[in-house]
Amino acid sequence: MSSNYDASEFVDGDLLVPKSPAFPAGLSQTQRAPSREEVDSKVADAQQKLAELKRAQEDLERERAALEETRRRQMEFQTGRQEMTQQLTRGVGLLEEAEFNIRRDAEQMAKTLVDFRAALTKVQTIREETWAADNFNIELTRALTVLENARMEWNAARLKFPALSEPQSEGVVAKAADITPASSIFGAHSFGELCRLGFALTWPLFLVTLGLLVVLMLRR
Repeated sequence: MSSNYDASEFVDGDLLVPKSPAFPAGLSQTQRAPSREEVDSKVADAQQKLAELKRAQEDLERERAALEETRRRQMEFQTGRQEMTQQLTRGVGLLEEAEFNIRRDAEQMAKTLVDFRAALTKVQTIREETWAADNFNIELTRALTVLENARMEWNAARLKFPALSEPQSEGVVAKAADITPASSIFGAHSFGELCRLGFALTWPLFLVTLGLLVVLMLRR
């Protein structure tokens, strides 16, 4: 009898239940189907990441909008500065020229006023009633010279200042006509001129009257 003992000889191999491995043969943990809990966890993670991405997108949109507004304001500033620089430079030049012309005209006007006052004084100081017979021609020549110089001053001023050539307004003319005495109006014309003026005003009435007389005579 042999002394070697083998325990496997008394074990029936058909009755033994094989132990099932943790994973099927040839299938790793990463390849197995995920459980519901894992899927729910991944869905929650995905939703959280989507929410974070949406917040990040909104932040980027706000940042982009702010940058676009900043760019628009910068362009508006640059365009406005260029425009106002050109306009103000042009305005300064125009106003400087206008100011120079106004100062020049004011100086010329002041000088003309002095000349006008001097000429008016000379004209008003002429007193023909004081002229004597022996120096009448001399005084008359002197007075005509004063008037001619005043006329030259007046004509020269009219070329410089168009306001002197403007006609009087109707209100001024009417007011002057209201306060002008009739004697001064008729006294400015001779008798012959008044006769011609009266004839010019009355000849249409005379022709009408004459025509009526002719018609009456023909009917008779």
